[in-house]
Amino acid sequence: VSLVNTSPGMQFRHAPKQGHAHITNTASLYWKGYIPHGKSLRNITVGMMNAVLRFACLLCVAVSLCLGDVYMHNPRGSNNRLNEQSANRNNADRLFDSQNNNRGGYNAGDSLASNKGFQTEDQIFHMKYFQSGREDTGGGQSLLTIEWTNQHGCGGNEDTDPWKLNCNIVIQMMVQDNVALTSANKASRIHDGTTTDTQTYTPPASKTTESNAQYKARADQASLTRGLQESFDYYDDCNMRTRNKGLFTADQNLGNNNLGISSAAFTRQNANGNRRGYECPEERDYYPYWHPSPWVDVAILTDNISRCAYYQAQSFNVIPKGLCRQMFSDGGVRPWSEFNTYSTCVANGGTWWVSRSYIDIESVSRPICEQLNRTDGYTRYWDSPTFEGDNTCLVAPKVPTCTLAPWSRVNHLGNGRDGVPLNYTWTIPYFPSGKAKLAVVRLRYNISTDDYNPWATDASSNQNAAKNVVSPVTQNPLIDIGSTTKSSLRLAVNTAQFGRTFQDRTHVMELQPRPSRIPNCTLYNLNVRGKRGNIVQTYPAVEYDFIPNRLTVSKEDCVHIQWTGSNTHNNGNPAGDGQAGDAGEGLTGTDRTNVLESPNAKSNYPTPWESSTMFNNGNLKVLWVPSYWSKSARHMQPIDVGVAFATAGNFQCFSGCAYNANTLKGFYGAIDPLLNTVSPSFQGMVLKFAPGNYNYLCTRNNNFSNRSQKGQLRVKA
Repeated sequence: VSLVNTSPGMQFRHAPKQGHAHITNTASLYWKGYIPHGKSLRNITVGMMNAVLRFACLLCVAVSLCLGDVYMHNPRGSNNRLNEQSANRNNADRLFDSQNNNRGGYNAGDSLASNKGFQTEDQIFHMKYFQSGREDTGGGQSLLTIEWTNQHGCGGNEDTDPWKLNCNIVIQMMVQDNVALTSANKASRIHDGTTTDTQTYTPPASKTTESNAQYKARADQASLTRGLQESFDYYDDCNMRTRNKGLFTADQNLGNNNLGISSAAFTRQNANGNRRGYECPEERDYYPYWHPSPWVDVAILTDNISRCAYYQAQSFNVIPKGLCRQMFSDGGVRPWSEFNTYSTCVANGGTWWVSRSYIDIESVSRPICEQLNRTDGYTRYWDSPTFEGDNTCLVAPKVPTCTLAPWSRVNHLGNGRDGVPLNYTWTIPYFPSGKAKLAVVRLRYNISTDDYNPWATDASSNQNAAKNVVSPVTQNPLIDIGSTTKSSLRLAVNTAQFGRTFQDRTHVMELQPRPSRIPNCTLYNLNVRGKRGNIVQTYPAVEYDFIPNRLTVSKEDCVHIQWTGSNTHNNGNPAGDGQAGDAGEGLTGTDRTNVLESPNAKSNYPTPWESSTMFNNGNLKVLWVPSYWSKSARHMQPIDVGVAFATAGNFQCFSGCAYNANTLKGFYGAIDPLLNTVSPSFQGMVLKFAPGNYNYLCTRNNNFSNRSQKGQLRVKA
């Protein structure tokens, strides 16, 4: 396979804009730090990159080989749900291609205290996590437990503990500034939406004659009420860009778009080019991808850590990727192009633009940008975030973590080998600009087998009768079992799924700068997973529980207790291949949570306030309360904290504030014994606990159908 056909987009050939320079402390690098002195641009591109690019193509085949589902439980994965009352999701194509069961996923959070779901974007509750602090000033980390189940196993060590399949789990985030959603940014600003319909898309009518006005009319079809993660422009370019024709596609016949281009929207797993939201199927199916992506790598969890160095080196976090840019017929830069390599791009009058991944932009001058470089653990680049934009100070993401994937057994959506849910602890980034961010987390589950060598199989092995090439795997093959009667047995092989990528994504969340009162502590996020119903009704989601279920911290650490839920988890029909129903306490369809101390893990009664020590402790410190709170954090007393968590924020103090238990005046009105009158979501508080071992529970979610929402907190001296 030729270099150009194998891995388009990773060739660093374009005329750099004046002033584009890699900020580095090493004098031996120039032009963004990738071209050593004494080497020509062509030598770097064709010579030094050659082996790397071939390796990239083989990796794409490797991580893209069995059937399985993956579901995120914390933060809550949507599986394309929004706020359906049915057990099945309404629209499997709403935002992305999960390839999961229709029953999985959790609704977006409700902020309203009712049994009705949100009607507007403002009524959706976004989980609000604080960013990590600045490293060079002793800022503490903000730690969030990502929890999931994957159906067909993973983990083990390729060399010492091999398992039944090859697997990678890639955790990524999409992040952007938290700005208001308007008609001007509706095609690019991430939002959950209020309807389960898929965003509209109309492709260009011509490869060459589209005008700027025609493009804008197409982009304006993006809707404020339909969910959006990838942008309109991102999919537009994907749908028009020629696919990577060096990839193994077995005996699948990949289609073409309306203009006859077999584009990046057509892959072995998506041969007919179906669209889900504005996701790019080629980017979804293969990792690491060879063109720019809006996704930032967080972690690669693999069964073969010998490949970690490669995964990290080829991450878009680390290495720039290229795209072709051309002009509209009436002037202006066109955000899509048919051409996917430098040579075809330039030959057709385009410019090959090399783009960088970044998580933040600092509004500072170039000298200040250079001065700030690496002072806080982040690399800066003086570059442009867009093809025709001005240079600015881009903050690059860090090199992604790469480690062994947690072990899980095949055909089992459950805990791992150690008896706890599959999980990864994510350190939420620090953002130097000090701005609040919107984010979505994606978890991709790639599984393959050894029925052919995925690292040495490419397009040359694709089924081709004219050239007498037989794919190493074919659709439902008959195999000779050596019988004298010439009998054969058929294998169940779907070559579109024999080697497969699954994914789940969260709803939109907010990453907020740290308040001044919590600059340096390590911050642990304590949340709630699950939804209403018994184990059969919720499956493949899970029942309620606290996450982390058992948390150990020091007395100097901070804990942010926060949760979200839905008013419309009715789990009604259609229920697909599972059971409908929402067994539980309180109003049908409603999630509710509270926190009270209990004597021990086996107890189902809360500890009386006079005997409690978790909140009723003179050494308890309240460091942060929500902005709508009617009593400041520094004036909160232990009994105020206890009352607030017992009532899910309905009473904000015992006395001395607007919404207090003493007068029974609640933020949501009167309190109900089953918490029916409060919101399913609560921003909670950031606390420092006194040393001790504490047990706690939720009073509502503790009947026979969904027992026992309990947790343990150990605070070391």
